[in-house]
Amino acid sequence: MLIGGSVKTVVCPYCGFGCKLLVDPQTLIVKPYRGEPNRGRLCPKGLYAMEFALSKNRVKRPLKRNRNALKPITWGQAIEEISHKLLEIREVYGPDAVAFISSSKISNEENYLLQKIARLFGTNNIDNCARICHEASVHALKTTIGTGTQTNPYEDIENFGAILIWGYNPAETHPVIIHYIKKAKKRGAKIIVVDIRETITMNLADYKFVIKPGTDIVLANAIMNVIIREELYNEEFIKNRTTGFSEVRMAVMKYTPEYAEKVTGVPATLIQKAAREFALAGSGAIMWGMGVTQHVSGVENVLAIINIALLLGYIGNRGGLYPMRGQNNVQGAAYMGALSEFLPGYIPLEDEKFRKRVASLWGVENIPIERGLYLTEVWDAIERDDIKALYIIGENPAVSEANFGRVRKALRKLDLLIVQDLFITKTARYAHYILPASAFCEKDGSYMNSERRIQWSEKVLEPLNDSKPDWKILTMLGKGLGLPGFNYSSVEEITKEYFSLFPELEEKDIEDLKSENGIFLPRKRLHTWEFATPNGKARFIAVEQIPPWESTNGEYPFALTTVRLISHYNTGEMTLRSPSLTKLMGEPKILINAEDAKYLEIEDNDLVEIETRRGKIRMRAKIGKVARGVVAVPFHFKANKITNNALNKAGTPEFKFSAAKIRKPKSGKPILDNYL
Repeated sequence: MLIGGSVKTVVCPYCGFGCKLLVDPQTLIVKPYRGEPNRGRLCPKGLYAMEFALSKNRVKRPLKRNRNALKPITWGQAIEEISHKLLEIREVYGPDAVAFISSSKISNEENYLLQKIARLFGTNNIDNCARICHEASVHALKTTIGTGTQTNPYEDIENFGAILIWGYNPAETHPVIIHYIKKAKKRGAKIIVVDIRETITMNLADYKFVIKPGTDIVLANAIMNVIIREELYNEEFIKNRTTGFSEVRMAVMKYTPEYAEKVTGVPATLIQKAAREFALAGSGAIMWGMGVTQHVSGVENVLAIINIALLLGYIGNRGGLYPMRGQNNVQGAAYMGALSEFLPGYIPLEDEKFRKRVASLWGVENIPIERGLYLTEVWDAIERDDIKALYIIGENPAVSEANFGRVRKALRKLDLLIVQDLFITKTARYAHYILPASAFCEKDGSYMNSERRIQWSEKVLEPLNDSKPDWKILTMLGKGLGLPGFNYSSVEEITKEYFSLFPELEEKDIEDLKSENGIFLPRKRLHTWEFATPNGKARFIAVEQIPPWESTNGEYPFALTTVRLISHYNTGEMTLRSPSLTKLMGEPKILINAEDAKYLEIEDNDLVEIETRRGKIRMRAKIGKVARGVVAVPFHFKANKITNNALNKAGTPEFKFSAAKIRKPKSGKPILDNYL
């Protein structure tokens, strides 16, 4: 139902850049916001963001599984039955027999409520998909500089002397940020891009490094080898603001450019030139994505990148660290405490003072201290019978998780699965209860983008049929479970509650949040004077090369890696329901090196079969600029059936390296799983 009034300002529901949309409530036409952060620009997803919300496939009322059929029930019946079953499971098996998966698509207020429900219920089994993207960045950043987030706003990018873009393709994943990078280049900034394939972003690059998957640490250490050997590092910064430099100096000595060339495939002379350019630029940003974090060495990869920044003093006013977030509120979900090892604000559970402060706010004596399960640990826990019930909001792990066959097997085994979503996703098909949530444009709330800017998103439409905003559903669930403090009558009451947990927001008003530029938490630019570590200094941490979990061999000679495409988004539940976007989409294809294709007698658009130790899929081939021995597969639909689920220290799977073999099938058609 349309609502009256003037144009509404809405946060885009797609990537973590955080564009604001101007939506006319009468016509539903979308126009770009002229201010920060998108400055009058939108990508196609943002331009057509309203379309999936209007899909005829929306879940319109609560559903309950009756054998193999889903039957409508009332909200009262759904909440009563779900609450009763959750309490019964807690009574018999304990609170840790229940796990909650929060969402990077819902608002700060809604993520805050779900983690509050989990912890008041008695468990820290609360996690979100940050686990499978940038949790490696969080662990590395907190260890070295004390905070687990992007250090600088986007606006700083255009003023730095150099930009190092690593395992990240902003031209397809965050198209609007390319404007900032182009402005920097126009002002003379040197652009260095590191990836396993020649991406669109490399069109802007002064230096293009196409590396072999899993060799990031070797390249990073080789860059530092050059900087240290030629004494291009910032001696004053290192002396006054860091510790551990001598260990890094020793560790990188053997990582010469010549050695790195043999391992990574990047010419030694190119490594030397780029290292000098980056060091002599005087200021610089390092931006990275899943190509860095989704390895068993993910935490160490990020540590190596941070070491480069510390070596040059490229942090604070002279540089920034940019772990670029993939979903519109993945940063907010993590910041609100929807992580199994952190309370809101990335405060560790072991912090007794803060834990008691949270408990007092919630009206209880204490909350659990033991770390809960990572999202990626839940599936094995279900197989062990440790988890009996799972509550999922707005996530689709039956497609998004690595080696998703084991996830689907686990979902079938649950005594109770509740899915709260807009659509009957692949995951929802296993649910005992499906609760219809309202879309982003059918509710008010706040969202935090990759630069930690919290912005208010306005309601444009009334909720469809009997769907409800997630915060209203969670308020009903909290009451149904008998938990204290769930008498919310507006979303602003929840906003005010989470504000009270952060000292930086205590003097702020919700109207400040609703202002033109939103609010940065804790502030716009971090670490300008000191680091958020106990001694105020950043820590160098030396890292050595860590091989992938699997290795290629005669049977599986290729390294399979996953990539994103500009025309698709995550598991396709949103983009494939947008008529305008589907017109722009081509069939996803596997990218293969020309020489490899010639040897295998594969031509452009041929049907090929890709097999790993976890199974096989079929896709059409595209011959392109990727390293020999490497194949790149879009992850959006079926690739994760065969990806490697080995985990790094942060619990992130190794999506970026699976030993694979490829062949032309003798007959057959593409196995195009119909996900809708």
